[in-house]
Amino acid sequence: MQNEKLEEFNNYIKFRKVAVIGLGVSNLPLLDYLHEKKAKVTVFDQRTIDQIPKEVMDIITQNSFEFSLGENYLSKLQGFDLILRSPSCLPTIPELVAEAERGALVTTEIELLIKMCPAKIIGVTGSDGKTTTTSLIYAILKEAGYNTWLGGNIGIPLFTKLPEMKSDDIVVLELSSFQLMEMNVSPSISVITNITPNHLNIHKDYEEYIDAKKNIFKYQDENGILVLNYDNEITKECGKEANGKVIYFSSKEKLENGYIVDEGVIKECEDGVRKHIMECKSAKLRGIHNYQNICTALAATKTLVDTEKAVETIKEFNAVEHRLEFVREVNGIKWYNDSASSSPTRTISGINAFEGEEIILIAGGYDKNLDYTPLAKPVVDNVKALILMGQTSNKIFDAVTIEMEKQNKNVKIYMCNSLQEVMDTARRIANPGQVVLFSPGSASFDMFKNAYDRGNQFKNLVLNM
Repeated sequence: MQNEKLEEFNNYIKFRKVAVIGLGVSNLPLLDYLHEKKAKVTVFDQRTIDQIPKEVMDIITQNSFEFSLGENYLSKLQGFDLILRSPSCLPTIPELVAEAERGALVTTEIELLIKMCPAKIIGVTGSDGKTTTTSLIYAILKEAGYNTWLGGNIGIPLFTKLPEMKSDDIVVLELSSFQLMEMNVSPSISVITNITPNHLNIHKDYEEYIDAKKNIFKYQDENGILVLNYDNEITKECGKEANGKVIYFSSKEKLENGYIVDEGVIKECEDGVRKHIMECKSAKLRGIHNYQNICTALAATKTLVDTEKAVETIKEFNAVEHRLEFVREVNGIKWYNDSASSSPTRTISGINAFEGEEIILIAGGYDKNLDYTPLAKPVVDNVKALILMGQTSNKIFDAVTIEMEKQNKNVKIYMCNSLQEVMDTARRIANPGQVVLFSPGSASFDMFKNAYDRGNQFKNLVLNM
């Protein structure tokens, strides 16, 4: 069946002036597509020509695109019909605001996808737990026999796959606050895992960050489904703004309706009746945050997959790479890679996953203007030794030192200047039976390309011991 919305878009962009801002993963597949549809494309990127990969410049040259690169790359952003921004280029940038006010359509690859997709869409956002939850939902649907597409922050850019999608397919998207900003369409099934302070070095303030997250459900109709964390005050309150059905999950409250983690068991609650779904220990995932992720995935797929079938998939699901990923055991010491933990709340979840085990924690990294005070108590209560590196090391050191004085306790703290020094220190101080947890609680950009590069470097050092 022909996708009429996509055909309408294809006809619209023919011979129109289209700006593509940012040559990242999400926008690259669009370049050939736009050229094929005869759009007049200009490419914008803040990197200089020698910083952009040769294969990308080859696409620009072969398609005879105009381009504007370097420090003042948006100075020529004038007179466009359509502007496709990358998620890292916020819609609040003055040049984008001016073009939008003039009449340009400012959007993203992911927003266009949601508007034109013929399939049901499940969208997942949140400060923590997005990737694991999204991957788990995708696995459940795929194992149940659906033709399933994975995109957004993970998977592949999906807009150019629209011609292949059918009405009975399902698209699962991980969505960041940057992708959701000023979006005016919502998936039919939406999930918010939690909302805590994050990316405050980029967003104007916390309110802007929260408002962006809310766009994932704001435009649902009465048939929409919204899955929310009852234990998080902000997401709990989001239920009052929902247009459709709300399903809560909790690891702290015995809900009348929803999904709960209760004394090591995941249960489905309906009108106060609690049905035993699975024991937490039967899952390969560990930690209360992951049991919440399981509840979330069950809620999101409830209308689509038989619960028993979903549980089969959940029990076999392994941790996503860089998220409490077991690397190896060496001389009785277990090494875990949790490099994707880029905020204090994620590191707290990581620490809590090792109940009753002695932890050597490696933390610190790029500073996103976050408060590290909440991390101090879990560290002092649960961590045997703390190894710090990166920009936030002093912030974490100060917060933990204040907490140690408050509790009259002592945690050994080691300050390091490189990952190699961190590893040498960890190997020297760790004893058999202990866990070495690499969970930075900070972004990676001070010393690494990204969190995956950071995690891979850590894993390589562990595997080469």
